Amino acid sequence: MRRTLSALVLFMGIAMPLIAANPGTGPAIQEDPFGRMPNAKDKDGKVVVGPPITAYTLVNKNGLTATILNYGGTVSKFTAPDKDGKFADVVLGFDKLEDYLEKSPYFGCITGRVANRVGNATFTLDGKAYKLAANNGKNSLHGGKAGFDKRVWRADPFLSGDGPAVKMTYTSNDGEEGYPGKLYCMVTYTLMSDNGLKIDYVATTDKATPVNLTNHSYFNLAGHGSGTIKDHVLHLVADKYTPGDDTLLPTGKIDPVAGTVFDFTKPTAMGERLDKIKADPVGYDLNYVHGMKKEAYPKLVATVTEPKSGRVLEVLTTEPGIQFYTGNFLKNDDLKGKGGAAYNQYGAFCLEAQHFPDSPNRPEFPSVILKPGEEYRQTTIYRLGVKK
Repeated sequence: MRRTLSALVLFMGIAMPLIAANPGTGPAIQEDPFGRMPNAKDKDGKVVVGPPITAYTLVNKNGLTATILNYGGTVSKFTAPDKDGKFADVVLGFDKLEDYLEKSPYFGCITGRVANRVGNATFTLDGKAYKLAANNGKNSLHGGKAGFDKRVWRADPFLSGDGPAVKMTYTSNDGEEGYPGKLYCMVTYTLMSDNGLKIDYVATTDKATPVNLTNHSYFNLAGHGSGTIKDHVLHLVADKYTPGDDTLLPTGKIDPVAGTVFDFTKPTAMGERLDKIKADPVGYDLNYVHGMKKEAYPKLVATVTEPKSGRVLEVLTTEPGIQFYTGNFLKNDDLKGKGGAAYNQYGAFCLEAQHFPDSPNRPEFPSVILKPGEEYRQTTIYRLGVKK
């Protein structure tokens, strides 16, 4: 059953029942069913019916929409106009839950408990070694085999002062995917009136544990399934990066980008130097450094422009690093997305705000260890606009 929500009554910080309104009258939230998780068995062998998955579509006053699934906190759609006012969906994704379950390369999801790679799927904390799931060769990637991207989150939609929003919450139990401590997570998506999709992360723990969360949306500003992103022009404020080995694990160094194919401190087409990168598969997949500590407020760290449509994406974040990825592993010709669109190599890019990869094993990198009594906080904004 579809439901559209347009107002929220607040009393002493508590969300009261949402008031229904007609679509198209301003900021709103629309709920639609998006399938059901597979049935499972409990410890006694009894069948447990899979929970329903819901798509929450946030609509701002300008008509932009962002659709969030409570499966993995996934951004499944993000629509915006081009220079002629024509709307297009600019993120990759699927029409069916089954496709997310079976073949998603982290489309649009929350990745954690530790995003990116942890070397040898191990780390030591307070003198104790922890073994993680190795799901990327010998390394652990994006939280393991069943990271936050594969979890069902509780969703609570509401209208905030900044725009329509949905709050996602999930509790990661002590020992989940090998990580210590019970971690309480809250991720709030807000579609603001300035056309920014703001993502606020908060987490607390009852035991010291590494935490590094990010969103893994794949963007093509010409519209998903519109060919390669090689002509997209990228400007990164970062003047350093963390070089990696042949498994994309950082070596521990922080090097300047000047004089390398990784330099985007001046606006440069993503495909201009792509064939000069020595990697298999060829393409960008590395962490850029624009600071060594978390910022108090989000700062502009990346701008991407698509020449034909005129669409512009700005990325603002409080995080000290950002992973730039050009869809190098999208090489399966059978990977069909929304509306049957073909998602091929270099068909999208990611800009994942984060702390640095393998930080639990790199004391020279900014720490990702969260302790009891502390709060993990992060804010990232993906803001869409038009260059006429």
